[in-house]
Amino acid sequence: MNIELHEVTVGEICDGYQNDGENGVRGLGGKLDVRPPYQRNFVYDDTQRNEVVRTVKKNFPLNVMYWVIRDDETFEVMDGQQRTISICDYVDGKFSVDGYYFHSLSEKFRRTILDYKLTIYFCRGDEDEKLAWFQVVNIAGEKLYNQEIRNAVYAGKFVNEARSYFSQRTCAAYRLAKDYVRGEPIRQDYLETALKWICNAQGCSIEDYMSAHKFDDAAELKKYFRDVFAWVQETFTTSRPKLMKGLPWGLFYNAHKDDDLNAAELEQKISRLIKDREVTDKRGIYEYLLTGDESCLSLRQFDDDIKAEVYERQRGVCKLCGKHFALEQMEADHIDPWSKGGKTTEDNCQMLCKQCNRRKSNR
Repeated sequence: MNIELHEVTVGEICDGYQNDGENGVRGLGGKLDVRPPYQRNFVYDDTQRNEVVRTVKKNFPLNVMYWVIRDDETFEVMDGQQRTISICDYVDGKFSVDGYYFHSLSEKFRRTILDYKLTIYFCRGDEDEKLAWFQVVNIAGEKLYNQEIRNAVYAGKFVNEARSYFSQRTCAAYRLAKDYVRGEPIRQDYLETALKWICNAQGCSIEDYMSAHKFDDAAELKKYFRDVFAWVQETFTTSRPKLMKGLPWGLFYNAHKDDDLNAAELEQKISRLIKDREVTDKRGIYEYLLTGDESCLSLRQFDDDIKAEVYERQRGVCKLCGKHFALEQMEADHIDPWSKGGKTTEDNCQMLCKQCNRRKSNR
């Protein structure tokens, strides 16, 4: 890759500046693509954004930026999007800093900002060189998430279409699954989640999937995501975001989409389990109903006082093998298990040696 150092003024970059949000950002009289397809959306908070402007107003140096020279001699920002948008949005009058909008500054301060020289490396190279360099230079700025790096490495038709569906603030994926999926679309959380799930179903890595589909559309991934939540809503008919949000629904779908599940019966069981004080992890209810694994529920355990009282009552003798053990060598066991209505109370507790308790649990 050929790299040359240049200085470009804020005024030059702000010439013809247009910020259409998620639809694109351009500057330098239309010659600079501030947000090429592989780039993240704007993520600076107000404090970070304002500090960039203060740095420029004080004529202090900003970190070097990197632009790629395209084949048509236009440019795209490889590194520096957040700083560029912060400065240009301020000059464009979109926000104030320390009580002053750009237009309310004195002529001297407006000229100081417009004449400020940004240090920029112009980079020319092929696609592989550009993306490899992108990975290197971005690690010094606002931390890239793994999916943001993947979007850069596998930039193409698939990434462009997938980002439109999964990665905008009010995208279709967010509207469909906001009660079920954690994270922010603009930080690629929804896209990464969908990719993890479909890759689990196909037995491949996200990198392998994105490489194979780089020049394809994202129809398969979008249909899969819709199918997951059609199944969720048909199977678990009452939405309970507090319990359901963030669960691995795609993994549940992959493993159980063909199971014979009765939605009405499931709803009755969910309601009963929510009311059951023995169940301490209500979010585990859904996995338990699909798998039958009681460990998902984090059922109540006997506290130390009950263990000590029952141990003394048994005089340290295991109820099954009849041998004596120290308290720390024994474990509390439900005489009547939870599945048969047993509660975590003193009268339903017996102390067993560890070996007997393991043997009993495995039966």
